[in-house]
Amino acid sequence: MPVAVVVGAQWGDEGKGKVVDLLTENADVVARWAGGANAGHTLVVNGQKYITHLMPSGVLRPQVTCVVGEGMVIDPKVLVEEIRAFRDVGLLSDSSKLIVSRRAHMTMPHHRILDGLREQGPAAVGSTKRGIGPTYESKAARTGLRIDDLYRPDRFRKRLEANMQLLAPVLAEAKDQLPSIEDVMKDYLALAEEIAPYVGDASRFINEQISAGKNVLLEGAQGVLLDIDHGTYPFVTSSSTTAGGACAALGIGPTKISTVIGIVKAYATRVGMGPFPTELKEAVGAQIREAGAEFGSTTGRPRRCGWLDIPALRLAIRLSGIESLALTKLDVLSGMKTVKVCVAYKLRGKVLEEMPVDPEDLEEVEPVFEEHPGWTETNSKGGLEGLPETSRRYLDRVSELAGVPLSLISVGPDRDQTIIKGHPFE
Repeated sequence: MPVAVVVGAQWGDEGKGKVVDLLTENADVVARWAGGANAGHTLVVNGQKYITHLMPSGVLRPQVTCVVGEGMVIDPKVLVEEIRAFRDVGLLSDSSKLIVSRRAHMTMPHHRILDGLREQGPAAVGSTKRGIGPTYESKAARTGLRIDDLYRPDRFRKRLEANMQLLAPVLAEAKDQLPSIEDVMKDYLALAEEIAPYVGDASRFINEQISAGKNVLLEGAQGVLLDIDHGTYPFVTSSSTTAGGACAALGIGPTKISTVIGIVKAYATRVGMGPFPTELKEAVGAQIREAGAEFGSTTGRPRRCGWLDIPALRLAIRLSGIESLALTKLDVLSGMKTVKVCVAYKLRGKVLEEMPVDPEDLEEVEPVFEEHPGWTETNSKGGLEGLPETSRRYLDRVSELAGVPLSLISVGPDRDQTIIKGHPFE
C-alpha cells in the first residue's frame, strides 16, 4: 500500500505540479490536504499549459481519482471554473473521479475583501489576497461555513449572517464592496448544484483506497518553510504544509505513509514579504527570473530569486522527514559562468548549518557560499549521463549537502524533460 507524500521543500513554487503529474502515471488517487486557491500548480503536457489552483495535479491522468481534502479551504467559484475547464478537454467526465470533502471550509466573498484590506495596511505579509487567511480564521473561531452547509440552505443562511455580523466592524470600510446576503445565497447555492455530484467523505474514501492496496499520492501546496507552525512566522501561509500536516488534514494515520519526497529548485525563490538570505537583487537575480519564468501562476507577481539555500533545505527535510528530493529547473541555470550554493550561515559569530526560523535572526544571517563552474545546456535524452559533467557534479554536491538522494531531476517544463532515478510506485 504505497502512500507517498510530496511537499515543497522551499518557500513554494518549486514545481510541485509537474512532479506530481509525473509521479501519478502509476497512481490511483491524488489528494490535496491544505491551502486553497492561493496555490498555483503549472502542468505542461505536449506543449499545452494547464494551471490548477484547487484541483490536484493528478487531474490530467484519466485513471486517477482526485481528492480535495478536509483541511483545504475551497472557493466554490474557482472550483466550478476548474471543473468546467477540465471537462471541456475531456477530463472529469466521470464524476467519481473527483471527491470534494463535505467537511472542507469555504472561502466567502467577505474573506477575499478582508484579505485585500489587510494587505493595504501595516499588517501586510504578502498574501495572494484570495481570502485564505481569513477563511482559516473563521474556521478556527468556529464560525466558518463548510461545503455541507450548502445543502442545508437554512443553516447556510444562519451561519452566513452570523459570520458577517462578527466581521462587520472590520469590514465597515468596505461596505460598498460587500454583496448582500441574498446575492451570496443565490450565487453559492447555484454553485452547489454543480459541485454536488463530487461531494463526499474524502477521509473515508482515502482510507478505503489505502486498505485496498491502491497507489495514493498526497500533494502539498505552498512550501514547508511557509508552514503556519514551523515556517518564518509571520511571513507564512495559514495551514500546515509539512508532511505530518497531510495526516491531520486528510484524516489518515501517520503509520500509513510509505515515503516523503521533497521538491526543490536548483535555485531558490520567494513570493511576497519575509527574509530571504540568498536573494539576488541585481542582474543575476533578474536573469534567473526571466529564464525560469518566475512569475506567480496565481497572482502574476514577479518572484524574488536567489541561490540554492542548503541550511533552509535541511530544515525542511527535518520538519517533513523528507527521504529523497526531486530537483527542478536545472536548465534555468544553464549558460551561467558560475553557480553558487549557500552551505551555511554566519550569525553573530556562530556558524549555523540549519536555518533559524525567527525572521529577525534570519534577516541578520550572512550566507556562506560555495562556487561551482556552470554548464552550457541540459537535456534529458541521455539520462543522467547525458548531462554536462559540471551539472552532474553540482547535483552530487546538492545531494551530499542535503543528506538525501535525488530521485528526480527536471531539465524543462514538459513531461519528457525529466530524469527519474526512483519512483514511489514501482
